[in-house]
Formats: sequence, structure tokens, C-alpha cells
Amino acid sequence: MYKLIMKWDILPNKEKDFLDFLMQEFTPTVQKLGIQPTDAWLTVYGDCPQMLAGGVMDTLSEIATVLSSEEWRDLETKLQEYVANYRRKIVEAEGGFQL
Repeated sequence: MYKLIMKWDILPNKEKDFLDFLMQEFTPTVQKLGIQPTDAWLTVYGDCPQMLAGGVMDTLSEIATVLSSEEWRDLETKLQEYVANYRRKIVEAEGGFQL
């Protein structure tokens, strides 16, 4: 199993719009693309990304295919209307919390 880890900060005054996008479009599209969400963390204090979200797929090639798709690129572009400091990476899934 491989895990896609995404990190970002929500833009000021975009919190409500971001949450609407997250629930109505981002999460359903991620699932439709075959990524199984595993966790989502909101940081309320500290010097680190405000949000961390992760999802898994069976193989590295499956994740690579999704991340190179037009649908994924469109989703990331729309996400960036609501967030700053967006980063993503792929790691081997170890279970539990991963950075």
C-alpha cells in the first residue's frame, strides 16, 4: 500500500468556502479516483501546516496514474483557490499517523 499525503494552510476568510468544497467536491472526487481517504488532521496551534490529509492505494503506479490525470490536476487547481502552501508526497503506507 502507498499513501498520498497532502498538506496545506486554509486561506484567511476562505474557511467556509473551503469546507464546502472539501465536503461537496474534493473528498467525493478523491474517492471516485480510487484513493481511499485514511485521515485528515486540522492543526489549531503550532508552526506546521494547518491541514494534513492522507489516502491510500494499492500500488505506486495507481497513485501515479491518478496524479497525472486531468481530473486530478483540475481538482488540485480548484483546491488552490482556497489554500496556500500546498504540498503533496507519496510514501509507503505504514498505518497510523504519517508525515
